Amino acid sequence: MSTFRVLIIDDSEMAREGMRMILDSDPVFEVVAEGSSGEEALILSEQWMPDLILMDIQMPGMGGLEATKRLKEKFPYVKVVMVTVSDDITHLFDALKKGAQGYLLKNLNPEAWHEYLKAIAVDEAPMTRELAFRILKELSPMGGGEAQDSPLTSREHEILSFVAKGLSNKEISCRLDISEHTVKNHLKNILQKLHLENRVQLARYAYEHGWMNKRE
Repeated sequence: MSTFRVLIIDDSEMAREGMRMILDSDPVFEVVAEGSSGEEALILSEQWMPDLILMDIQMPGMGGLEATKRLKEKFPYVKVVMVTVSDDITHLFDALKKGAQGYLLKNLNPEAWHEYLKAIAVDEAPMTRELAFRILKELSPMGGGEAQDSPLTSREHEILSFVAKGLSNKEISCRLDISEHTVKNHLKNILQKLHLENRVQLARYAYEHGWMNKRE
């Protein structure tokens, strides 16, 4: 696997040090710079052109959500993962609307960070099980009615249900006895048909339209 250049943005020096230590323990990640504000995130991104940015949500001055919005407008290629102590589902949705690709809680173990960030970097990231559960709990009343028409095939709906539960491509391939490559292609088709960008948006869309209830 290629090396991924990472920018860490957090107003807490202790938090930055903790994230750097986690990333330094895996040679796949190279921390190229650190900053303490959204303003610094914009400057450092232009200077270092990172592949991945770990972004705190709440910071003095320009917060992480606004910084993410501006970064994605200027550098659409960069992957942004919001890192926070809060598991407030509204923060997750706000982050996705601003263009973030992922959302990590600071209390997750280092192994979970490595697995998740590698998947983000290569566009294969599942949701964490905790976030999948919280989305279902938050949105189940919205998806409780009759399912709306869907442009997806039966197999695509099947894969969609596993994505919404937080399964990885490998886990889905084992469940359905198909290759990971086939799962990736199905997901590309699903995202294209629904005009969505990532798996968390996909899960939310499914619940809002009642598709999960219909299939289950």
